[in-house]
Amino acid sequence: MGQQDSGFSAGTVLLSFFIGGLIGAGVAFLTAPKTGEETRKIIKDLAEEAKEKAEDYMGQVKGKATTYVEKGKEFIEKEKNVITRAVEAGKEAYEKEKQS
Repeated sequence: MGQQDSGFSAGTVLLSFFIGGLIGAGVAFLTAPKTGEETRKIIKDLAEEAKEKAEDYMGQVKGKATTYVEKGKEFIEKEKNVITRAVEAGKEAYEKEKQS
């Protein structure tokens, strides 16, 4: 049997695991026996790391989206030219048939 589409992209699954890991790490640090200052520093470091990873991920997504948009524009332009030529050929054939 064919593979069934679950409706989730690889990026969505990856982002879900990433967010789940951050939440788990946050809970672990909040329940660990450390001083408030140590805990705040750990949380700050985790937040900065998460921000950097999110920015990197968004840059990758933006790059891929731009690539797909450009490919889509090229495809549409190519197909538009093919359709225009087909319509012109149809008009010419109609005119020839009409004159016969």
